[in-house]
Amino acid sequence: MRKLSPAWLVPPALRVWRSKATLKRAFGLLGAFRFEQTDPGKFYGLLARDTVDLIRAIWQGADPAGQATLQGTRILDVGGGPGYFGIAFSDAGAEYITCEPDVGEMSAAGIQLQSSVRGSGLDLPFRSEAFDITYSSNVAEHVPEPWRMAEEMLRVTKPGGVMIYSYTIWLGPFGGHETGLWQHYVGGEFAARRYKKTHGVEPKNRWGESLFDVGCGEGMHFAQQMEGAELLAAFPRYHPWWAWWMVKIPGLREFAVSNLVLVFRKQ
Repeated sequence: MRKLSPAWLVPPALRVWRSKATLKRAFGLLGAFRFEQTDPGKFYGLLARDTVDLIRAIWQGADPAGQATLQGTRILDVGGGPGYFGIAFSDAGAEYITCEPDVGEMSAAGIQLQSSVRGSGLDLPFRSEAFDITYSSNVAEHVPEPWRMAEEMLRVTKPGGVMIYSYTIWLGPFGGHETGLWQHYVGGEFAARRYKKTHGVEPKNRWGESLFDVGCGEGMHFAQQMEGAELLAAFPRYHPWWAWWMVKIPGLREFAVSNLVLVFRKQ
């Protein structure tokens, strides 16, 4: 497996995305997070558009000729949640399919997609080598075997295709999700109990049941050891490009990266 470029160089797969990974974008997405519960359409709509821009840029950057587009590209989104992502990808001309363990979120959002398939990310209900791009965002921390899910995603990716695996780092400020910015540092169970005491209901993401401790270092280690794939890039999803070097620093990356993106090319 080819090693990544030194930290001060931008991997070729990110050459297009670099100009879009600005501080203004980072603050815009950070500000939108406060609407996740109160105005999900506003939050997920913005996140969906940003996701399409990200995947389009990576797909183009991973193409040696730099000419690849999403038009007609077959994309699998594992755990796409509300259908805002499907709408955004359809607008980009992609053939979009999402795989969900249940239809609760999409039903709650009032969105129906013919391309939604019910199934587990740990055992994807698709034939091998079926998609040009497989993608998952903020799902790995919600499954008990995140690296098994990554292997399943690679299985259904076509040779030469791209797999993009993005997840929230446990020790980052958003590792506890809605249970707080610091409470999970004391412990996941403490954060869950405190949330229930404060709000009177159980958190949506319950530590040990639907929220798990996934680190940045273990993701980097997995990426370096993954068979049948070339690691094209590893970077913090929501950071400006000049902060991408953080993924290279053990210790610091667990607290500062927040959301790690791993980009692979299927061999």
